[in-house]
Amino acid sequence: MRIAVFGESYLPYLSGVTVSTETLARGLMAAGHEVLLAVPAPAPGREPGSSGAAGPEAQVAWLPSYQLPSAPDGYRIPLPRPSAALAAVDAFRPEIVHAQSPFTSGIMARLAARRAGAPLVFTHHTRFADYAHYTGPLQNLTAAVSDQWLRAWWRGCQGIVAPSEDLAAEIRGALGPRGGTRVRVIPTGVAVTDIATLPEGHPRRESGWPMDSIVAVSVGRVALEKNVELLVEVVALAAADEPRLRLLLVGGGPAADAVLGRARALGVGDRVRVTGQLPRADALQLLRASDLFLFASQTETQGLVLAESLAAGVPVVALAGPGVAETVRQGTDGFVVAGDPLDTRSRRLADAVVALASHPRRRARYAAQARAGADRLDVSHRMAEMVGFYGELRPT
Repeated sequence: MRIAVFGESYLPYLSGVTVSTETLARGLMAAGHEVLLAVPAPAPGREPGSSGAAGPEAQVAWLPSYQLPSAPDGYRIPLPRPSAALAAVDAFRPEIVHAQSPFTSGIMARLAARRAGAPLVFTHHTRFADYAHYTGPLQNLTAAVSDQWLRAWWRGCQGIVAPSEDLAAEIRGALGPRGGTRVRVIPTGVAVTDIATLPEGHPRRESGWPMDSIVAVSVGRVALEKNVELLVEVVALAAADEPRLRLLLVGGGPAADAVLGRARALGVGDRVRVTGQLPRADALQLLRASDLFLFASQTETQGLVLAESLAAGVPVVALAGPGVAETVRQGTDGFVVAGDPLDTRSRRLADAVVALASHPRRRARYAAQARAGADRLDVSHRMAEMVGFYGELRPT
């Protein structure tokens, strides 16, 4: 098949969405399909690079782009205007158009699908209402408008990919019985073998921690919506029972200073490190050398980092949320802790951390079981599911 994939953001900016977009394009290429990526061009003089996704590089049609002054470095979005990139999509004659966003690039994708007479598929990567707090006093209005836009957008798609059963249920509930048949659960896959064979980094040495430190790691944007302050509270509680425990936050973001301030206030300032933004390979190498993965975000549609952690052979302690229980096998390769009741949430997460941190045999067993069971998360399986979905939607 010929598949055009439209993205709202792309490399070199690293996020779950940009990694998933490259993973989709390269995975489809590896499966023998033709792919044209229509994504925002990087800033002049910057190369997009790669997130390390497996498979051949896809052809790219670079959309004219710009960066908002308040956006993170490298995060560029497409300009809504005619361009050579859109002409290239038309000339490509896609049989499937796959949008990664419902906004500017999604509208471009919809128009391209109409011109080509092709089905429009959409992957719902982001819980947009959870980011409404960035609009300050307009956050309630922003969340309401976003919700209404999404419902209208879903109705105009021939196929909707939800990375978790929880999100799929929400979308099906909004669309009703007939519209819900368009929804398919297909998580983003990871290159299991590539991750498992990465060299290990040096989190203890680079952080100045003792070599016998037990490192709890979390990978991702350091932002309040990711619940990062809760991770600090959990480690502060758990460290009272396991003094060797340390917390490594691999990533950067607007809450980095607040997190470090909270750590100092709780008396664990020397036990918490924020690395800042790193290349994905460097981040995964630090993950590989850690002892357990700590996850508390409630804004995910899947939690791709959970799959990466298990592929790396690192057991997980996670707060229950969308897609978590579909990835982490309770009592096998990690612990999934219920979010309620709120007043005991931190303590229960801390107890789960101690249950791994203070018991090396259990930790080793969970790590081995994570590696042994990670093949189910491999990108090759996800691509087979995606191609099957495309086949159902493509006109005969």
